[in-house]
Amino acid sequence: MARSAAQHESKTRLLDASLRVIRARGYCATTIDDICAAAGLTKGSFFHHFKGKEDLALAAAAHFSGMADGLFAQAPYRSLADPLDRFLGYIDFRVAILRGALPEFTCLLGTMVQETFESHPAIREACDRYIRAHAVEVARDIAEARSRYAPDAPWSAESLGLYTQAALQGSFVLAKAHNGPEVAVECLGHLRRYVELLFNQTHQQNAKEGPCV
Repeated sequence: MARSAAQHESKTRLLDASLRVIRARGYCATTIDDICAAAGLTKGSFFHHFKGKEDLALAAAAHFSGMADGLFAQAPYRSLADPLDRFLGYIDFRVAILRGALPEFTCLLGTMVQETFESHPAIREACDRYIRAHAVEVARDIAEARSRYAPDAPWSAESLGLYTQAALQGSFVLAKAHNGPEVAVECLGHLRRYVELLFNQTHQQNAKEGPCV
């Protein structure tokens, strides 16, 4: 039992280290030695758990996605009753967690897929799967808000859910280019205003049409 727990701990340390190192250096520039050094473990320990760097990347993508699921499931906006408030609260929460060094808040999935979409199809597919899965969760609140506030809107909840992820990933790229989170905060502020506009336009149109007779 103690050996099993130690093995689980060493695997988790390698995965946590991969999140830090890959987000800082990129997938291609990261070596197995880098991961082992960051985790404080030997290459023997690494190869006990993973076949190689790509195998680690696939496990890291799942690890990152699982951590994100837990973080967002417990976020304050989840307790809000109104679905539009939850969606806007999601954006606000994304702004609130833009803290610390760049590797601490940028997306592992977005970082890896930009480098590997052609050279490592298995990594691309994993990143796509987890990004889409997160977008689907966001789209649940969007769908409810659309049904309540914008039933005739010409856009789908699914497409808006993916658009939020596009805005986030673009914000991370700009944060890296500017070497700080400020530009990402500004971009997500525009995303919030855009979402408000999507729903407010419908409210205004409904008000002009007046009550049904």
